[in-house]
Amino acid sequence: MIDFRYHLVSIVAVFLALAIGIVLGSTELQGNTIDALRATSNSLSRQLSAAGAQRDAYQAQAGAEDQYLQSAEPRLLARLLEGQSVVILTEPGAQGSVVDGVKQAAAAAGATVTGQVALQPKFNDISAANQSTLSGINNEIAGIDGVVLPAGTDPQTVAQQQAAQLIATAILAKTPGQTLLTSAAAQTLLSAYAQAGYLTGAPTAPATLAVLVTPQTAPADGPDDPANQVLLAITQEFASGSAATLVAGGTAGSAQPGSAISVLRSSSVSGQVSTVDDADMTLGQISVIEALADQLAGRKPNSYGISGASAVSPVPLPSPSATATASATSQPKTTGRVGKKK
Repeated sequence: MIDFRYHLVSIVAVFLALAIGIVLGSTELQGNTIDALRATSNSLSRQLSAAGAQRDAYQAQAGAEDQYLQSAEPRLLARLLEGQSVVILTEPGAQGSVVDGVKQAAAAAGATVTGQVALQPKFNDISAANQSTLSGINNEIAGIDGVVLPAGTDPQTVAQQQAAQLIATAILAKTPGQTLLTSAAAQTLLSAYAQAGYLTGAPTAPATLAVLVTPQTAPADGPDDPANQVLLAITQEFASGSAATLVAGGTAGSAQPGSAISVLRSSSVSGQVSTVDDADMTLGQISVIEALADQLAGRKPNSYGISGASAVSPVPLPSPSATATASATSQPKTTGRVGKKK
């Protein structure tokens, strides 16, 4: 039988072996490994510090460039949109800095910002129940104003496209001074959609130019998200009802795969409107105005920005003379409701 002394000796032997292993492993046997790991760690730390310093340098450079553009913006944009007016339409989740920047840039270009219309999440609901409700409002307004509603290019968003056409008659005009509806009729039309929870805001007068501001991030469902499909329908009607329409977003993800701008750029609608994907930056806001001026001058729409765009900004730069005389072509204002036919 194994006695207590054997157990004691065995236990001591085990702990002694463990102690010897720890000592040997932490010194002679693994010394080279520890030295190699320590050297790798030091190298990675130096690389990380260098990358951080480079990042800080780039940020400082970008900040300095943005400050320069902010100071140069009034001169760069002077009179580019003189005599024109701009209305801003925002989608749910639109970036506030884009809206504010576009307003400031439009004012620097000599344009009047007539107001802002904010679409609500309900407007992007393509369920059968909501389509029925929205269609009812559309048909009622169209009957009063004598407007022939479009058949729609997509059965899923036909109600939104018809609503966009009607909204366009209230807030847009192809030439300065032109109106398709009386002021009272326009306010009544917008109020109908506002009371039903589809939008908020009422511009003071029709605008010749429209800027649609997309959500700050790409929707969860990607290209097939209802909000993206609705945007295509809206953009077509606004492009038809204005002298120029542009879709803008911010650098946080407005042009990443599945985003509104990405979907728009890959669609047939891209031939009707320009896009800017960095409109939360001064450079992008300048590009918004220059792109609108380009379209007014008869040039084709294009995509601008830093993510999947054709160019950073319009080249050659538009001339103020291209739009400064636009107000001279104003048409007489209408005093009643005029139907818009397609």
